Amino acid sequence: MTRPTVITHNLASIDGRVALSPEVPLLFDPRWTSLAGDEDPYKRVLTVHRPGAILEGSGSFVSAGIPPEPLPPAVEEEGVLTEHFLPEETLVRARSGWLVVPDSRGLVRWMYKEWPGEAWAGWHLLVLVAKKTPPEYLSYLRTETIPYLVVGEDRVDLPVALSLLAGRFGIRRVVSTGGGRLNGALLRAGLVDEIEIEMLPFVTGGATTPALFTAPDLAIDEMPRRFRLLGVEQRAGGRILVRYGAA
Repeated sequence: MTRPTVITHNLASIDGRVALSPEVPLLFDPRWTSLAGDEDPYKRVLTVHRPGAILEGSGSFVSAGIPPEPLPPAVEEEGVLTEHFLPEETLVRARSGWLVVPDSRGLVRWMYKEWPGEAWAGWHLLVLVAKKTPPEYLSYLRTETIPYLVVGEDRVDLPVALSLLAGRFGIRRVVSTGGGRLNGALLRAGLVDEIEIEMLPFVTGGATTPALFTAPDLAIDEMPRRFRLLGVEQRAGGRILVRYGAA
């Protein structure tokens, strides 16, 4: 199955945490900005890796434990809703790339379809859903003209999704900037080709604070996946950028 190269890119504390608490999404936590600085964390991703898609977890946009705003009932038939939704107008607008977000539970209520800012010109939102995603959410996406791909039965099938990104859109490189659950799912599916971590000079701790890779525990007869060091770069302010490739 042909798929794009997948790189995970994250800012993390010395102890590998990618947030400061489980309740507050990283994108909306001013504490993280004060520690990490106000430099656009996606700037390096876009200029260095030049991906055709950025993969971000739905947990980056919603707070844990807070129910989403209710949606009106679906007006379309189920057979229509569970087909891919790729309006021609969005295919034209997405001339630079896609911000791809798995959301099989239908949690996110979107503020943007196209991301603001000069660096994001020509980037468009694309949601990954499953056949059992709530129909009212699929109807909502169609009403808002937000494209989606139906990949999987109960939850998003990441290998199938990546194959579609390569086959339908010609995408050759994907960078995941998502949290630990998305990174963990990619890792356990054998989909991670490169890991890039910019270590920030502080320690977070915590028992449930999101970490770089959150996945089911290895069985007693399973071995961790090995990676080889590609490079280390000492950066300003005590930061270190490390890169690993699949061994």
